[in-house]
Amino acid sequence: MRGPSRFLKLPIKWKLTLWSSLLLFLVFIGYNSFQYFFVEKWMFNQEQQVVQQTMREFLNYALEKEQSFEEDDLTELRSFLEKINQRNQMIRILDEEGKPLIVVSENFQDITLPPLPPVQSIRTQIQEVRGDLLIMSSPLTIFQFNGTVMILKNMKEFEQLSGALFQVMAIGCLTAVIISGLGGRLLARQLLRPLQSMNETMSNVRQKGFHERVQFHDNQDEIATLMKMFNKMMDQVERSFLQQRQFVEDASHELRTPIAIIEGHLGMLRRWGKNDPAVLEESLQTSIQELARLKGLVQELLALTRAEHVEIEEDVTLHDPDQAVCRMVKKFAMIQPTFTIEEELAPLAGKILAISEEHLEQVLLILLDNAVKYSGESRRIHVRAKVQENVVCMEIIDEGIGIPEQDLPYVLDRLYRVDKARNSGESGYGLGLAIAKRLLARNNGSIAIQSVEQKGTTVTVFVPLRQ
Repeated sequence: MRGPSRFLKLPIKWKLTLWSSLLLFLVFIGYNSFQYFFVEKWMFNQEQQVVQQTMREFLNYALEKEQSFEEDDLTELRSFLEKINQRNQMIRILDEEGKPLIVVSENFQDITLPPLPPVQSIRTQIQEVRGDLLIMSSPLTIFQFNGTVMILKNMKEFEQLSGALFQVMAIGCLTAVIISGLGGRLLARQLLRPLQSMNETMSNVRQKGFHERVQFHDNQDEIATLMKMFNKMMDQVERSFLQQRQFVEDASHELRTPIAIIEGHLGMLRRWGKNDPAVLEESLQTSIQELARLKGLVQELLALTRAEHVEIEEDVTLHDPDQAVCRMVKKFAMIQPTFTIEEELAPLAGKILAISEEHLEQVLLILLDNAVKYSGESRRIHVRAKVQENVVCMEIIDEGIGIPEQDLPYVLDRLYRVDKARNSGESGYGLGLAIAKRLLARNNGSIAIQSVEQKGTTVTVFVPLRQ
């Protein structure tokens, strides 16, 4: 059990080195083993073919000449056998009793012949290997002569060549182990270099801040993609951190003002104001107003939190959105009788939106409420819809005070309010547009704002269609 546990505790660079080295070693071993056995088999087959060819030549010659194997024929047979005999080979002609009549050999010294089978047992060609010898025997019957032809091939040189080949491959295998180890080490270092860079960047982030990024070469591979994703993630983390810090600062500022006012009036009442009915009435009225403001701010903060964490169903749909939007506009118009709201919702007829009616109503009520608050002297609001490819665009247009150009990039941020709006006396906490933006984003939608000061504002809501 200690072996696997120790391996699991090794650094990843050593694991990569060992696994790559083992893989290369096994591949090399497999290839060399296949090559060795193939070459050895081929060489042995070549030796067999040489012996078989020698046997065929002699048998054909003996049958063609119709040799009688008498004393007069043995000289001619010996001459022919010496001619066809190969190196490291012996040819023996045996009579019916197994006595050698002719023995021809080439470089066949110091070879101890093994016991030979009985001549009577040789009925067909027999080929076998005994020790260092390849033996091929065949019966020979011509007229009255019954004998045996035996060819013995000395395989010592073959064995030496095979052994030398094995040694070469073994040395090559050992060299491959060393090279694969070095190569695995280099490969592991190259593969882990980007990860080490990422680790250093993470350490720098902890010490220096969220602005640190991984430096890399964009060579379009998986590692480069990982580095890109890491940098994008850090961009989002930094942006979220800055937004969170800004949100905390703004929320603290917004909450501190009503609390300070209430605290001041309560302190005044405690010291001397409770005995003055006018001061008491004024302080209570102011405190109630500030509590209402504080309550509204807390409610909108909770609404924003719910919008950020709401779970959206994948198959949520809104059928007949023209009728749903028309109902929302009518309900809003009832509480704003001094305003004229014009509708152009015909393009929505028969469409299906990928958003719930509740969320769409919440978004539109936020936008209509803003249009009313900042409409200035105008009392006209337009609600217009159109379809672009797979997206529905709904525009809420007012002719009010507008938004300064320098404030447009920030109006969707939480707790951001334009200075003119802050000083206009209108109620609001800078959270409505942030809630609308978040609800739309959770439904794969978006929001855009165009505005010109003293001419009006157009807020466009993009909601995807459901097929």
